[in-house]
Amino acid sequence: MTHIDAGAELDPVHPVPVPGRATGLTGAEVAERVDRGEVNDVPVRSSRSLTEIIRANVFTRFNAIIGVLWLIMLFVAPIQDSLFGFVIIANTGIGIIQEWRAKQTLDSLAVIGEARPTVRRDGTATEISTSEIVLGDLIEIGPGDKIVVDGDCAEADGLEIDESLLTGEADPVVKRSGDPVMSGSFVVAGGGAFTATKVGREAYAAQLAEEASRFTLVQSELRSGISTILKYVQWMMIPTAIGLVISQLVVKEHDFKDSVARTVGGIVPMVPEGLVLLTSVAFAIGVIRLGRKQCLVQELPAIEGLARVDTVCLDKTGTLTEGGMDVAELRTLGGADEEYVRTVLGALGASDPRPNASLQAIIDAYPDSSGWRCGQALPFSSARKYSGAAFSEGDGTTSAWLLGAPDVLLPDGDPALTDIEELNEQGLRVLLLARVAKDLEDPRVQEGAEPAALVVLEQRLRPDAADTLRYFAEQDVKAKVISGDNAVSVGAVAGKLGLAGAEHTVDARALPKEQAAMADALDEGTVFGRVTPQQKRDMVAALQSHGHTVAMTGDGVNDVLALKDADIGVSMGSGSEATRAVAQIVLLNNSFATLPSVVAEGRRVIGNITRVATLFLVKTVYSVILALLVVCCQVEYPFLPRHLTLLSTLTIGVPAFFLALAPNKERAKPHFVKRVMRYAIPGGVVAGLATFLMYMIARHFYTGSGALGAETSSATLTLFLISMWVLAIVARPYTWWRVCLVAAMALAFLLVLAVPWLQDFFALKLVGTTMPWTAVGVAVVAAAVLELLWRWIGRRFPD
Repeated sequence: MTHIDAGAELDPVHPVPVPGRATGLTGAEVAERVDRGEVNDVPVRSSRSLTEIIRANVFTRFNAIIGVLWLIMLFVAPIQDSLFGFVIIANTGIGIIQEWRAKQTLDSLAVIGEARPTVRRDGTATEISTSEIVLGDLIEIGPGDKIVVDGDCAEADGLEIDESLLTGEADPVVKRSGDPVMSGSFVVAGGGAFTATKVGREAYAAQLAEEASRFTLVQSELRSGISTILKYVQWMMIPTAIGLVISQLVVKEHDFKDSVARTVGGIVPMVPEGLVLLTSVAFAIGVIRLGRKQCLVQELPAIEGLARVDTVCLDKTGTLTEGGMDVAELRTLGGADEEYVRTVLGALGASDPRPNASLQAIIDAYPDSSGWRCGQALPFSSARKYSGAAFSEGDGTTSAWLLGAPDVLLPDGDPALTDIEELNEQGLRVLLLARVAKDLEDPRVQEGAEPAALVVLEQRLRPDAADTLRYFAEQDVKAKVISGDNAVSVGAVAGKLGLAGAEHTVDARALPKEQAAMADALDEGTVFGRVTPQQKRDMVAALQSHGHTVAMTGDGVNDVLALKDADIGVSMGSGSEATRAVAQIVLLNNSFATLPSVVAEGRRVIGNITRVATLFLVKTVYSVILALLVVCCQVEYPFLPRHLTLLSTLTIGVPAFFLALAPNKERAKPHFVKRVMRYAIPGGVVAGLATFLMYMIARHFYTGSGALGAETSSATLTLFLISMWVLAIVARPYTWWRVCLVAAMALAFLLVLAVPWLQDFFALKLVGTTMPWTAVGVAVVAAAVLELLWRWIGRRFPD
């Protein structure tokens, strides 16, 4: 609340004395502080640095294992058996490049979406970067602005600050001159200015605000699932590799270099080295794709999170409707003079230096041209649902007025409410102008208010909102419209956009307080009006208590608490700085229509990585099975590294890259590890047993000096055919390009078998016709078993 001395010279727009306004630092004082290093120089990074990207992609546990084995192979075997090392280098390079491109996209978008606080220097208000703030700067603040550094309040005009991100207390705190303000909090009502007392790493923001505003980081089931799988793989790999080494080097008495090569050939395929890389590349490409659509993903796993969402809570203003409004009609009440009412509205508009969309429409329609002066101001608050001001009129009389929600300012049963209900049913927004006799500081100031006029506002629907709501309905994602506006009006807007259930609106003031009962009401309803900021937060928690994964969209300060608590917070780029700070996804183009792209990108990543993870882990399982059988039967390992490099490239590496980046609209499903392993384990076991069976049959058939090479070729053919069937299953449902992809891999293998120099390079030469056709027969039987087994698993353990 602001009181103005009647003798002070007043600016008709700003209810503060112009001569009394602080001018802020001078240019010389700013330069002096910059020289002393008293600058807010805390770096704001949207992603990892290049050094961290390289370190994360290069220095991994599995890269270390592969690297050591690669160095060994370079000394003991031909270059063909070292190809797996070059593949790892190429894959790691691709991962670094893609993540670096994603970082550049994130950084450039972060600059676009970066808040620019208004600083008063030499008496002039200027927008600057947060990193340019110096100690002692006078920073102007208004509704939605985030406090970026610590300071002391210098000016307060009904200033209310929400410190919930720091203290957990939802109620806004009224600030007066001299009160401290903490970075990480944000303005919910009023305006003012504060002097920066702590900047840079000394500010509370540098120590706590980032963590406080993001204490609910997005959980990535995909990444945690892959980490779990890799942990199990590591524990399986160690004893198996030791047994293989002993078997090949000690038990068998053949050429040392060949023993080493076959030992390495058994260890290398156990490592699903491409799985982590492919996941990182898929996320990185997702960020780049969304970046091109002006969507800033502040936390990478948020792409995955939104794909798992089954409920989207939408704030009407700024999401379903555009920010601007137009005055459609002015209806006077109680015999009020229309010209006088227009004058009041013009003065009310001029009394607020930071008008919201509703008040801006009134300012545009009724510009202030009177000699009225504002002596007291009550800024709009989403909790109160009204604003107000007291004036000294041109003739010396005084008056006080409120402008806000009719159903809040008027008592139940008031005749005017009937007309208001009819207007709301048309999707129009209605504000009530009422004269009050009480002081504006009185918490019951609205009691006894005399209605003077209804201001009917027409909201501008977003042209893309209907298509977006239709998309969510098709994808089985429930849309809940949660707004602070009148429920009937909100329902009418939602109905115009084709939202199912919009006709059954709920006034949030009638919702039960208990979480379980509220959750039931939320499951049944679709449109909720007159929702307070704290209720939005409670509604998100209630939906989550019923097992829903909830996304919340919004652009105003009244959405911050709910955005913070939702599984995924989505903010508009034009929204308040506070909403952008707590949201995981910021739509910089302010287009609600971008959300389907984010959902689709997340589904593409999750669905495709689940597919390709099966390919990688089938290889790991059959490699472990083969190694164990070799150790138990005391025979040579059937493959050299070059054979498995060829198989991995054709049946996993190349297909996985294309499958991971393909379109995929399948809804994300939980239990990633279980869903992958239920297919990978039986698939790997069948492939390993069938391949070893063929290898043992060939060992009894071939004799002589070239027997081992012939045995290896037969086993390779068997494993390739089985792996191709696994690929064919994973690639379903078929499209023309997936069929072409599988066919191309098969043709590439036939090319190796048909071209003499490729036969020599990969040591693959089928001898005779009996064993090759036997290999085909074993593979066909194994493929049939796989098909039956996977279908049984699909029925027995459905998604």
